[in-house]
Amino acid sequence: MTSPVTTKLTRRGLLQCSSLGFGWLALRHLLAGETTSLHPQRGQLMGPANSIIMLNMVGGPSQMDLLDPKPVLQKLHGQTAEGTFETLQAGSETKKLVGTPFHFRPHGECGMEISSMLPHLAGIADELCLVRSMFGANNNHPQAQRFFQSGKIVPDWPTLGAWIGYALGTENRNMPSFVVLRDPHGYTDGGNNHWKNGWLPAVYGGIEIRSEGDAVLNLKPARKVPGDVRSRNLQLLAALNRGRQQLYPEDSRLESRIRNYELAARMQASAEQLLNISGETAATRTLYGLDNETTADFGRRCLMARRMVESGVRFVELMVPVVHGRNPFDSHTDLEPGLKKICPMVDQPSAALIQDLKQRGLLDSTIVIWSGEFGRLPISQSGTGRDHNRHAFSTLLAGGGFRSGHIHGSTDEIGYRAVDDPVSVHDLHATLLHQLGVDHHQLSFPHNGRDERLTDPDVTGARVVRELLS
Repeated sequence: MTSPVTTKLTRRGLLQCSSLGFGWLALRHLLAGETTSLHPQRGQLMGPANSIIMLNMVGGPSQMDLLDPKPVLQKLHGQTAEGTFETLQAGSETKKLVGTPFHFRPHGECGMEISSMLPHLAGIADELCLVRSMFGANNNHPQAQRFFQSGKIVPDWPTLGAWIGYALGTENRNMPSFVVLRDPHGYTDGGNNHWKNGWLPAVYGGIEIRSEGDAVLNLKPARKVPGDVRSRNLQLLAALNRGRQQLYPEDSRLESRIRNYELAARMQASAEQLLNISGETAATRTLYGLDNETTADFGRRCLMARRMVESGVRFVELMVPVVHGRNPFDSHTDLEPGLKKICPMVDQPSAALIQDLKQRGLLDSTIVIWSGEFGRLPISQSGTGRDHNRHAFSTLLAGGGFRSGHIHGSTDEIGYRAVDDPVSVHDLHATLLHQLGVDHHQLSFPHNGRDERLTDPDVTGARVVRELLS
């Protein structure tokens, strides 16, 4: 009797045997770029960086209160502004200009002016590349967050970390290429949309690592079993998976799932050791603020991020603490008290990460990003806050060949719009890829009959901003 396997007509087989095989040829072209390899790869260029740590300040940090001083705005405080402002929520109709309640002063040899709300980052000003002329594409959190992550405002598009994993793989076969360290107490606004793989193979999506308790859920069996039993179970599972894969060779999701299971098995032996920070020195723990209740959570995760890139993880994303809300920097009605709550939680750990990377010789090969999805308006909302502003925000970069002690671009005199040397999110993505040795024109993946790109340069005009590079 003929086995069911040999008589099964798959979709791929149907394409091969019908219409002279033209459908099969088209499918082969569509699948040509489809790969689920996590082996380390080299980019087309010789970039100085190997990895990225993104410190995601969800909510829209106010640029004129933290990183972009506006003396004219201070002088005009309380006056009614002329012109039209693009707003999202009600409360800004009076168009009353509002200066900052915080103080700015120059720091470092570069003289970079930073707010009193970020004293530790100000203390390492000479290591920072400050882009004051960023602009986005949407004033609403979900769309703006997706845009900053993926270059698209629509959902289910591959994020930056997923694209980088697809392009370069990981240098540690026992860890994913893309790791996410969210607040153990909950998700920020946007949830896991910040680290989705979209239509890239699932193996490139961000993997959540916990900073409290078990580093990875479900890695350990519910009850102890002998090592040889676990080994035989894994061998049987692998055989069943491969048999299933032979039945459905066209299903890339199955291949991704198998590779994720195999990675999980390897992580059982290495993840806990890698993420155990108990062996760090007292000086290191103090540097990150682990002995301070205010900074301990974000500091622990910053320290874990350093250990990950040190061990070869390609992209690590840290989400801002959510103890004061899922959008901690969303200053609609509580600008001053809100920033006084959240800034002390992230300032010291962020600066410590950059300092620690430098003293270990890792900053040259690691890019650190500190940014939200958009900025705020120079006018008051409901008297005590600021509404969203997609036309201007500030981003901090450090390491990875970015110019240190450098200020790029500027906004208008009241901080509403980027006017000098503006940098789009697509430009930022192109520049980050360039520093990793990846040509953003060449990085593509076939999807729905089109070679899709993170930067889509033919449409967006994305460019490498060489003025940011050393």
